[in-house]
Amino acid sequence: MPLLVQKYGGTSVGSPERIHHVAERIVRTRRGGADLVVVVSAMGDATDDLIDLARQVSPRSHPREMDMLLTAGERISMALVSMAVNDRGQEAVSFTGSQSGIVTDASHTRAKILEVKADRIKEELERGRVVIVAGFQGVSRDREVTTLGRGGSDTTAVALAAALGAAECEIYTDVDGVYTSDPRIVPKARKIPRLSYDEMLELASLGAKVLHNRSVEIARRFNVPVHVRSSFNWNEGSRVARGDSMEQVVIRGIAHDMDVAKIALVGVPDRPGVASEIFQAVGGQGVNVRMIVQASGADGKNDVTFTVGSHEVNTVLPVLEEVRKKIGARAFLYDPDVAMLSVVGEGLATSPGTAGRVFSALAAAGVNIDLISTSSITITCVVRQADAERAVRSLHEALELEREP
Repeated sequence: MPLLVQKYGGTSVGSPERIHHVAERIVRTRRGGADLVVVVSAMGDATDDLIDLARQVSPRSHPREMDMLLTAGERISMALVSMAVNDRGQEAVSFTGSQSGIVTDASHTRAKILEVKADRIKEELERGRVVIVAGFQGVSRDREVTTLGRGGSDTTAVALAAALGAAECEIYTDVDGVYTSDPRIVPKARKIPRLSYDEMLELASLGAKVLHNRSVEIARRFNVPVHVRSSFNWNEGSRVARGDSMEQVVIRGIAHDMDVAKIALVGVPDRPGVASEIFQAVGGQGVNVRMIVQASGADGKNDVTFTVGSHEVNTVLPVLEEVRKKIGARAFLYDPDVAMLSVVGEGLATSPGTAGRVFSALAAAGVNIDLISTSSITITCVVRQADAERAVRSLHEALELEREP
């Protein structure tokens, strides 16, 4: 029998009624002839509620204890889903991340998976049981409970699919799949039936919320087919796999990210090693830099501009002031009122004129561009946050993404 891994997000298991609905889907899939491992997130807003509770109890940072606390959310979900499946006559058993053999490094609240020792899961599958796994969590080699950070349940599901050699990893959400843009902003956005790992990775990294980029990286590395679909219907969703067509579609979709801030170091000395000092200091705080642009100034010095997540600014600014003094930069500037827009498609590299169409569409919408960065499959612009949604709609229409390729 083929093995499937299914992942259900917090919305899908957000109430007893929805847990019953998920259990019906699990049983139907199992009786359809597939071995099944199911990964679940915490119910609804349970993780946010636990974080708020911790802040009410203590204003200090307690990474180890936060991991102990937050793993409770997924453990509740796994037990309830397992109960509902067993009540329907299908044997199921629930496992925590550590019981599932998910071994991580020791970085509390943002651990990375090192290996998956799935022997116990395989034993239960051989007994004909459905295995329900708590997402978002694992155990370090020194036997400490850890959590995987943002997108952790997606990462759990794809890692298990890779370790078990699953035929497919199904990611169930509250939307039908991956769209050419956010349907809440662009009503004519079209569901993309198939896209490559590289395209999905760029969309996920640049603001699309359907899949987390860490899970896509694992899927690409181990060639795990991923199917993003809704838990509220049986429609086909979006399939993510290796690109296989001779000529790729030029533009696959538009991602945007409002959770971004722009930071510029002004008057940076033009000497070897300066960029390394800046970004090693930022990266040492666990902050992911999303875009870097360097421009030469008239005085022989450079301006180095980059973007980070808005939630990471309070971590970055004190570090940058120390770096500024150390390297002798004149000042640093901070702008929180920006957004990133990204046009993504594997055909961009071989399609002359696409960049011109993008910039013309933004100009026609009256949108000024602060920064531009390109790669073989992306064109990314930083614009004013107030202009972002108008810019997305204008680009989607100008690039005719509502039309089938």
